Amino acid sequence: MGQRVLVKFSGEALATENGFGIDTAILKFIAKEIKDLVEHGIEVGIVIGGGNIIRGVSAAQDGIIKRTSGDYMGMLATVINAVAMQEALEYMGLAVRLQSAIKMEQICETFIVRRAIRHLEKGRIVIFAAGTGNPFFTTDTAATLRAIEIKSSMIIKATKVDGVYDKDPNIFSDAKKLNVISYDDALQDNIKVMDDTSIALAKDNSLPIVVCNMFKKGNLLSIIKDNNMTQCSVVK
Repeated sequence: MGQRVLVKFSGEALATENGFGIDTAILKFIAKEIKDLVEHGIEVGIVIGGGNIIRGVSAAQDGIIKRTSGDYMGMLATVINAVAMQEALEYMGLAVRLQSAIKMEQICETFIVRRAIRHLEKGRIVIFAAGTGNPFFTTDTAATLRAIEIKSSMIIKATKVDGVYDKDPNIFSDAKKLNVISYDDALQDNIKVMDDTSIALAKDNSLPIVVCNMFKKGNLLSIIKDNNMTQCSVVK
């Protein structure tokens, strides 16, 4: 078995300049970064959020839409993003399978962990859509769960910053980068790595969380293949 990783990025990462929809130039860039991993023998699973289309919490905030329905709407948003990502990866000549936690036979496979692992073993990229299939759980938690299920060596939280800081580096000039963080420290309110449920799940299963800037060309490959930890933070 080659090295296996799960890459998680937000729906907002795909968004156009106005913060909504899908920017195909960004989609192409991400697909190229993923292709580099596959060409170096790395088995890749992907989870994408849906915030560029709709967030369940936001949809339900005024009480008209129930939280459960809002979350299902969010899960459907992740499927839209996943289909777009599948197309971009296939455009690059890669073999991809899309699996959803909610049955959608005309669009994608239903998630089956054994089938997902078999795809990965055959060198196919697997995109996991629709979160966990349950309301009240984020795509961060879904990503951690899928990473554990497919026996990934790490989960990579791909963001727009080069790691985790003790406070927002965009606001505070004296913000300090934290290279290595314990799971317990990552659960502190001032350090936003992932939501608490996903961090607790990672802790229980000793799954390292790597936070890095996915918009720096070659960064993902450098971190995974060369173990270059200068451009990221690790929660372990």
